[in-house]
Amino acid sequence: MTPGRPRPRPAPEPAPTADQATEDAMSNATTVSPAHSASTASTLITNIAALVTNDPSLGDGSPLGLIQDAAVVIEGDRVVWTGDQSKAPATDNRVDADGRAVLPGFVDSHSHLVFAGDRTQEFNARMSGRAYSAGGIRTTVAATRAATDAELEAGLTRYLAEALGQGTTTFETKSGYGLTVEDEARALRIAAAHTDEVTYLGAHIVSPDYTDDPAGYVSLVTGEMLDACAPYARWIDVFCEKGAFDGDQARAILTAGRAKGLHPRIHANQLSYGPGVQLAVELDAASADHCTHLTAEDVDALANSRTVATLLPGAEFSTRAEWPNARRLLDAGVTVALSTDCNPGSSFTSSVPFCIALAVRDMRMTPDEAVWSATAGGAAALRREDIGRLTPGAYADLILLDAPSHVHLAYRPGVPLVSGVWRRGARVA
Repeated sequence: MTPGRPRPRPAPEPAPTADQATEDAMSNATTVSPAHSASTASTLITNIAALVTNDPSLGDGSPLGLIQDAAVVIEGDRVVWTGDQSKAPATDNRVDADGRAVLPGFVDSHSHLVFAGDRTQEFNARMSGRAYSAGGIRTTVAATRAATDAELEAGLTRYLAEALGQGTTTFETKSGYGLTVEDEARALRIAAAHTDEVTYLGAHIVSPDYTDDPAGYVSLVTGEMLDACAPYARWIDVFCEKGAFDGDQARAILTAGRAKGLHPRIHANQLSYGPGVQLAVELDAASADHCTHLTAEDVDALANSRTVATLLPGAEFSTRAEWPNARRLLDAGVTVALSTDCNPGSSFTSSVPFCIALAVRDMRMTPDEAVWSATAGGAAALRREDIGRLTPGAYADLILLDAPSHVHLAYRPGVPLVSGVWRRGARVA
């Protein structure tokens, strides 16, 4: 199996998908013809040195579906044509990529952006020798509870602007720093104003208010808190780890969420071996996130499921922890996503390009695999087919690099290469 290309899976659950338009194949190109209105302008982006489509039926036949000397046509909020620039149709507008590379917008499928304060002192102490543990979350909980709605939203929009400027056009974000009914619900309400990919994480840690009654907190998370939070969320998550929630507690929490119409995702096997990955597969979770400490049985379970292994190299970088074995997962045929895990404690970065560079350097991924995982892999972790690719019918979410190839994201780490961002067909950066 080609590393980076997922094994065939069962058909994904219904999710927001592209308009069902008729696709006509042509050599190194595809096109659709959506209903056109006078108010819908078309734009041709041409003179693209290398176009990443993430469609292996196009271009070089790799998982990236790489087309050289390419062009893309956008109409409204969708891609309607991709292919050789010499065959591009006429359009209303034209953008010259000037020999740069174009990629799908990054899909950051794991972040924690609704919070207040920071943990600079904790980071400084950790870099001076103290090991990371889950307990530092309580510092952010206290700051978040004390913040106003306006302060929380201002922080969220700040980090979203950072991410957008670095090419992230779709993001998931979680609650988890309130840990009361009111604070969890308001975090999700604030997040839902900015993204459809909202995750209820009341089970981040046991609330400080329930230190002596973890069972009582699980009852709250699966009862009154869930009732208040479910209307704002698509997903439910749990930190299944020593110092947080064990396997039985995690199963109860995720099962309760699923009964309310929320689909599971899990923080799994980050700090130690545990039941998280197996539970993710058992419950058909969209993703098992972190996946640092895996047994052979864990890898096999992931490879034979549609649960995506979401790797978060920013966390390992920031905590000096053991790197996940991405090579082992990819070679087994597991679908892998790359995300930032942007949060104030263990991975305070909003930069997917930085995570791509880390994944290539320290997790033994190839540049092609890392870019696929940060785009199509993230889309798979959200069970989306309308993002993470540049093919007709997909949302016109794309980035222009100030470089001739996607490989430069790892080749030139730390350099701000993203020179243009389109989201839903509009240039936003």
